[in-house]
Amino acid sequence: MNFVDKVTIHVKAGNGGQGAVAFHREKYVASGGPDGGDGGRGGDIIVRVDPNMSTLLDFRYKRKFTATDGMPGQGKRCSGKDGQDVILRVPRGTLIRDRESGSVIQDMSGLDSFVLARGGRGGWGNKHFATPTRQTPRFAKPGLPGEEREVVLELKLLADVGLVGFPNVGKSTLLSVVSRAHPKIADYPFTTLFPNLGVVYAGDQSSFVLADIPGIIEGASEGAGLGHDFLRHIDRCRLLIHVVDVSGSEGRDPVEDFEAINAELAGYDETLASRPQLVAANKCDLLPPDSDALARFKAAVQAKGYPVFEISAASHRGVQELVYAAAARLKDLPPVTVYEPDYVEPETKLGTAEDLTIRRQDGVWLLEGDWLDRLVARVNFADYESRMYLDRKLRQAGVYDRMEAMGLADGDTISIAELEFEYYS
Repeated sequence: MNFVDKVTIHVKAGNGGQGAVAFHREKYVASGGPDGGDGGRGGDIIVRVDPNMSTLLDFRYKRKFTATDGMPGQGKRCSGKDGQDVILRVPRGTLIRDRESGSVIQDMSGLDSFVLARGGRGGWGNKHFATPTRQTPRFAKPGLPGEEREVVLELKLLADVGLVGFPNVGKSTLLSVVSRAHPKIADYPFTTLFPNLGVVYAGDQSSFVLADIPGIIEGASEGAGLGHDFLRHIDRCRLLIHVVDVSGSEGRDPVEDFEAINAELAGYDETLASRPQLVAANKCDLLPPDSDALARFKAAVQAKGYPVFEISAASHRGVQELVYAAAARLKDLPPVTVYEPDYVEPETKLGTAEDLTIRRQDGVWLLEGDWLDRLVARVNFADYESRMYLDRKLRQAGVYDRMEAMGLADGDTISIAELEFEYYS
């Protein structure tokens, strides 16, 4: 299985459908009036958590997702069909970031769906523009464009406890012993190529999620080895279990190993170095009877304020005590981190009045243009302040000045998307 935990994708919601220009035709009815239907709404791009997913592999080869456009309106006041939504399924714990700014748009840590890109509203058919003085409007409105953006999906595992340490110190063995996870276990470095999760039960009333992170080596925070790719998965862990091979079976000094891993955590993120840790002195059963390695290690680590647990994951020695200590420590720690969105929609770049198509038809001024469509897509026409925002932007762009030069007068009707209003200077 390939593990993919960071991808960049491009999403485009559907455009709204064109409103229809139509008139009621019926035998013996001389003037049936306008009955053009509205265009359908464009499809949304929706992100949804799939509890059965553990990787972003589905996005490895397909990076562009486009929802369908709304259908045009029809006669007999028939609205066009809405565009079909596109559902993107992601693992729980996926962060959605804006590619350009890196800001968090949404943290998919819960089970609620999130609309990443909204489809454009459908255009109004001519049925909306009939008035006592304008009984046969021969115009309709185009649909608005759907939102389009480029985002980064970044998986940060939702685990309470993370196992950290050098390769081959016994992290995968420990995970397999305390949970029902079945990680690959072998006696060569970098056996673990991607994080593994397991649920650990500490008695009848307590449980937590444990993550086995691929082995970290010196220089990992700067991109060396495999562990650097997965350091982000420790970000959410409330507690770390630092596994150290005290037997020195790999030819390394346990105290130096402990200090080296903590240095790498600090190099990646200072907060990780200060994260609560339980230290598991593993492979105690491989120590020679006359060795003082364990005593030296305990003295050095305890002097820094870390509790040390003597264990042998292979023989299960001391493992239960470690599990109960982790569960007890978690009770005093804050819940798993959920990242608050900090993305701010960029201000719509205004064009000029010359970039717009402005025409007068049946006594109504119709405004159309790309930058105006983008501006209108963010306006809530039901909200007074939002409508005033649109009015200010039109004045700033010189739209009213151009229209007045074309003959716009007080009391004239202006139509923009779903908004129709009388103009007063």
